[in-house]
Amino acid sequence: MKKKGKKRIAAVLCTGMLLACMAGCGKGDSLHVPQIMSRQVLKVDGESYSLAEAKVYLLNYQNLYGTVAGVDLWQQESQEDLLKDYIKNLTIAQMTKILSMDSLAKSRDIVLEEEEVAEVAKAAKAYYESLNDTELAYLEVNETDIQKLYEDYALAQKLYKSLTVDINSEVSDDEARIMDAMQIVVSDAKTAREVKKALKGGGDFSTLASSYNEAEEVKIQFGRGELPQEVEKAAFALDNGSATSSIKTDNGYYFIYCVNKFNEELTDANKIKIVQKREKAAFGDVYDAYSRTISKKIYQDTWQSLDVGRSKEMLTDSFFAVYQEYCGELFS
Repeated sequence: MKKKGKKRIAAVLCTGMLLACMAGCGKGDSLHVPQIMSRQVLKVDGESYSLAEAKVYLLNYQNLYGTVAGVDLWQQESQEDLLKDYIKNLTIAQMTKILSMDSLAKSRDIVLEEEEVAEVAKAAKAYYESLNDTELAYLEVNETDIQKLYEDYALAQKLYKSLTVDINSEVSDDEARIMDAMQIVVSDAKTAREVKKALKGGGDFSTLASSYNEAEEVKIQFGRGELPQEVEKAAFALDNGSATSSIKTDNGYYFIYCVNKFNEELTDANKIKIVQKREKAAFGDVYDAYSRTISKKIYQDTWQSLDVGRSKEMLTDSFFAVYQEYCGELFS
């Protein structure tokens, strides 16, 4: 693999590890780690996950995240240790958060209804029956174990829904607007004057950008809060086919050309992201405060004994997809 490809894989994994930390653990999720041999891997506020249950998450994550852009990361020796750390961090973070959320749900008297448990049971049966003999021998789980994992996951989702149900889902077009544009960014005033003069004289923006632009990209898409404030203000006042003059910022001089002042498809997608951000903030405030009040323990000897690695006989990666198929509409 080319050097550039290896750097990209490392960057993806590092970003993934950061996202896993953000999504998997709240601010209060610092873990006390006792050195005790046990068949338990994790205990949160009296509820626990066994070694077998942890293997279900671990095996699915190592198969789901073992490939990036069609590249099998397990075949890249230089990335293997990083990948193993990422998979184990993601697994323990996810299990910790689920048990913590379930504890919070129970403290608020939130439980699964009979019909919800019935759908979870269908999902558990479907996933369990998808496992081959080698996977079953490694996981050491039965259908009841899978159902427990799915019930825990479903209860966490139900809690999230209850904490975010009243979030304002109305987002205006202006707040979510995404613009298609071209940019020229230069670092000094002399060059900015040259660009300004050339544009005033009728110079083609794209041609000038290929000669002068010091940023990584010429073609850009952006919304609110992604560019310096003075650049955003000037850019969002443009009509299609028009350009700003020189805009001075702390990071240099910007020129923006508006290709499409309202990308409808990306704007609609951004509305969803904005609502999700609001929900995450509302949930996080409650979850983080509660999480700091409960005990969490990793049984380190047992956890460290659990190995990670791709196996041709164990390729199951549908744990979350099967749940979504049967239970995705329960708390949407």
